[in-house]
Amino acid sequence: MNAPLQLPNVKDKVSAAEWQARVDLAACYRLIAMHGWDDLIFTHISAKVPGTEDFLINPFGLMFHEITASSLVKVDLAGKKLMDSPYDINPAGYTIHSAIHEVRHDVGCVLHTHTAAGIAVSAQKQGLLPISQQSLFVLSSLAYHDYEGVAINHEEKERLQADLNDKHFFILPNHGLLTAFGSIADAFLGMFTLQRACEAQVMAQSGGAELIHIPQQILDGSAAMIAGVMKTSQGMGGALAWPALLRKLDAQMPGYDQ
Repeated sequence: MNAPLQLPNVKDKVSAAEWQARVDLAACYRLIAMHGWDDLIFTHISAKVPGTEDFLINPFGLMFHEITASSLVKVDLAGKKLMDSPYDINPAGYTIHSAIHEVRHDVGCVLHTHTAAGIAVSAQKQGLLPISQQSLFVLSSLAYHDYEGVAINHEEKERLQADLNDKHFFILPNHGLLTAFGSIADAFLGMFTLQRACEAQVMAQSGGAELIHIPQQILDGSAAMIAGVMKTSQGMGGALAWPALLRKLDAQMPGYDQ
């Protein structure tokens, strides 16, 4: 039987702002596990260290429900570890996350998943369809990036950057889903919305009936409205849901803030 992980607490070794980012990011990992969107030790979420170009990412080898604020690995844009850690980081995770953080200075958190529904929609030639209310939010700021194999080729970074451009939602065909937002809370809420839209699409298609597409005039009007709301609230409004999500996490999967 393996002993529980015993990693030193780093709260006294980092700034208050970095510690808060660590706590929120560890919570985000646990929430992904709680919703069943994890993929063993694979996929990754990153968050900028406030006031720097460095970012935090998961230690490669830990399940998402095990991740704590202290276990997160801090690296610079070149992938160099900036604090001692017994863990390395996922090479593909470094490629994807460093590419986005390098050019999107408005993005504080990048969240990437390999869910079954996400992969299923990513493998469909038409991509995400306008058939659910959730899809309205996603389609207002959605980009795609063609599959190039496991993302370990650093030459792919420029193409990732160009394809994402200024969008917040990213579907990686044959691969999975990604959100990029200013805050961890918004990145999680964005992924919840994108994941729900994909689940609804796969379920609707499985019924075999003809699908009802949202009319284009509604799509156009909603896109402008959503863009305005996101600009005014500086994101998805995740801050409203985040405290409630943390209360649920504290009740069901505590320990992330260690």
